[in-house]
Amino acid sequence: MNFPFYIARRYIFSKKSTNAINIISGISVLGVAVATMAMVVTLSVFNGFSDLVASFFTAFDPQLKIVPVEGKTVAADDPKLIKIKTLDEVAVATECVEDQAMAVYHGRQAMIHVKGVEDNFDQLTHINSILYGDGTFELHAADLHYGVPGIQLADQLGMGISYSEPLQIYAPRREGQLDMSDPTDGFVQDELYSPGVVFEVMQAKYDRNYILTSIGFARRIFDQQGMISSLELRLKQGCDFEAVKENIKEIAGEKYQVMDRYEQQDDTFRIMKIEKLIAYIFLTFILMVACFNIIGSLSMLIIDKKDDVVTLRNLGATDRQITQVFLFEGRIISAIGAIIGILIGLLLCWIQQTFGIISLGSSEGAFVINAYPVSVHPLDIIIIFITVLAVGFLSVWYPVHYFSKRLLS
Repeated sequence: MNFPFYIARRYIFSKKSTNAINIISGISVLGVAVATMAMVVTLSVFNGFSDLVASFFTAFDPQLKIVPVEGKTVAADDPKLIKIKTLDEVAVATECVEDQAMAVYHGRQAMIHVKGVEDNFDQLTHINSILYGDGTFELHAADLHYGVPGIQLADQLGMGISYSEPLQIYAPRREGQLDMSDPTDGFVQDELYSPGVVFEVMQAKYDRNYILTSIGFARRIFDQQGMISSLELRLKQGCDFEAVKENIKEIAGEKYQVMDRYEQQDDTFRIMKIEKLIAYIFLTFILMVACFNIIGSLSMLIIDKKDDVVTLRNLGATDRQITQVFLFEGRIISAIGAIIGILIGLLLCWIQQTFGIISLGSSEGAFVINAYPVSVHPLDIIIIFITVLAVGFLSVWYPVHYFSKRLLS
């Protein structure tokens, strides 16, 4: 066994001549443990919210979305897109046309995103799991085109789940000159009918702004015949997602951008990552303050063991080895505190996951979920453990060298 570590291990558990040293050592371990526990719980809660948001998007967003790098639309018969759609790993491919328009219902107006999709959109996503109403997910029937609005958009326009009168959609005319004597001539106008359902993603971005309809309607009102704004894919189960994504990127080249679900919501998840990083930095500063207790404990221990230092030097221990004894002492205190803190943090996370002790609100159903979500990521636990050891080592390095130098001299 490493000699300095062996002596340090005996010191940490041995009885001190002054009881205050034992108390301060215990406080040091407790301080590190509490700071570590706070890091585990806080980062796990951020993970829980991130996973929760991801689950909402899953029902609406495709696994992969291919969009043009330049411009809003591209030709649907692009050889690159056709080759991607015919890949063996692709289970469902849906062409989409999406743009902004104005919706009018009973005098109420709203700027909306009209998303025209093919009939297999319910196979591409889990849209049926977020529908509300007595109808079914339909996009068209004969010459009628249906519109499935977000639940907040339906409420904003006063339509309800099943609107009895057609919804008027206005889109700017792409070609021709505007007749100033008749401003309405600058718009293409069409109607959407209710299939008796609305969707709720539980994200305002979709629920307040989006309406789903047939791709034929979207192409006509936006004058995009033969064009698409995106190609959305669902892959077959069991295939290597990352490998297929890289293959599609190679086929798409620089003309198209290939995005998975997280990249489609890059702004949202980037903000959540930044918030998590800031929380980690602040908790690390708190950990540094907690490690000051270790400095006090080691300082008193060095003074308490000054007679032992003489004995060790007489036995042949070098000054470097004696200094390492107290450095190992600080590392052991940090490690014990880290292990205890991680175990307690994991226990609290399990309790919250199982029983939902800490709720989000006083009334049931006031939020999407009743209790704070928690998700423990193994990588976070490893980073926390390394952080605690690193902070503990750095915080005691200078004080130990300073006091040891004075003691040894």
